Amino acid sequence: MTTMELLTWVRGPGMTIAIILMLFGVVVRLLEMLLLGRKKDLSVARDPASAKYGWRTVVTRSLPSFACLKTVPLTFITGYIFHVGLLIIVVFYVPHIMFIRDLTGLEWSGLPFWLIDGTTLLTMLAMLVTLWYRVWDKVRRYLSRFSDYFVWMITFLPVLTGYLLYHRQFLPYNEMMIVHIVSIQLLLISMPMTKLMHTFTFVFSRWYSGEAAGRKGVKV
Repeated sequence: MTTMELLTWVRGPGMTIAIILMLFGVVVRLLEMLLLGRKKDLSVARDPASAKYGWRTVVTRSLPSFACLKTVPLTFITGYIFHVGLLIIVVFYVPHIMFIRDLTGLEWSGLPFWLIDGTTLLTMLAMLVTLWYRVWDKVRRYLSRFSDYFVWMITFLPVLTGYLLYHRQFLPYNEMMIVHIVSIQLLLISMPMTKLMHTFTFVFSRWYSGEAAGRKGVKV
């Protein structure tokens, strides 16, 4: 198989398989969560309209917490940088928008390449600092498992290979394109089976916590 034939397969059937596996895994995990259910709360609700606290918690838990900034400034700042950076890279990089358009028909304006380039560098730097702090800090190192480092690696690789691809470094363009796409496919397939599943569940979990607290009259 030539490089072009492999690239064609990776961009076509390979990507289709990866997306199908990801969607199947996400649906299974979400169904698993829903089917587990929860025990009926027999207590009298302090506030019958507790659902509003769920939605409020979704918003407030997504905003910066100055308490966390004071206690763990390094992980707080780097965490926000690489999460926001990943969102910008995925959603506002023009080639990614074109891919989403081909997949869904949706399209929007992208950001300038120089801005995406700078965001990519900041994102990689923030992720490297996060990894360093996990290894350096005794408590975090003790609590970390193989899965934590694996999730970091499969998240970092698409960003790194995308940067190298754009700047045409390390490998010829087509070969680096293959590596970049395969790294994305690994990320997609791993999402439902790792902590990356929070990409799809963070809204549900935050709403549930807020609603449960609001029902009991707990300030959230």
